[in-house]
Amino acid sequence: MKAYYYDNVPGDQRLPHDSGRPVPPSALEALNVTHHYLPDDLDSVNKIATSRNYKNRDEIEISPTLLPNYEEKVKTFFHEHLHEDEEIRYILAGGGYFDVRGKGDEWIRLRLERGDLMIMPTGIYHRFTTDEENYTKALRLFKEDPKWTPLKRSEDTDVNEYRKEYLKSRDGSEENVTSGQAKDGTLDAVPGEQRIT
Repeated sequence: MKAYYYDNVPGDQRLPHDSGRPVPPSALEALNVTHHYLPDDLDSVNKIATSRNYKNRDEIEISPTLLPNYEEKVKTFFHEHLHEDEEIRYILAGGGYFDVRGKGDEWIRLRLERGDLMIMPTGIYHRFTTDEENYTKALRLFKEDPKWTPLKRSEDTDVNEYRKEYLKSRDGSEENVTSGQAKDGTLDAVPGEQRIT
């Protein structure tokens, strides 16, 4: 995974939009975003799923040939929103970008490719897009009844209970954040989580 500040230059959302300003792992940890690099390691994915009580999973493929109204759907995915549940994705093939809001409300772009597993916390504002290759295949992990309905950012979502809990967790975790990278160059676990490599 590569993380950097989004350049905010108008243009195709599927372009890298790399500002040249990298985001350190500690900044993502402070947002409660978790990343593991697990190439061809379904056993470790299963351990993470078990530890977080994710009993169900499915696969999603996003491409112009597989998804009806592809261009329209990709634009919809790119609307800023939150979910009332964690979003956990393990990239099986292809790649894409997740953008998350930083503490100063700036966009941070996360480039995910095959082998990247990312967990976004409940209540974080984010958006997704495929890259220029227009292909993403991902494993989605979830509990019995996932709350994946995208709630577009608004005054209502700013006071949503899940949003408020996220902000409380995020802003209360600053003194617990560890800095630096793990030996393999990926993020350390967020506070309270076991790091699985």
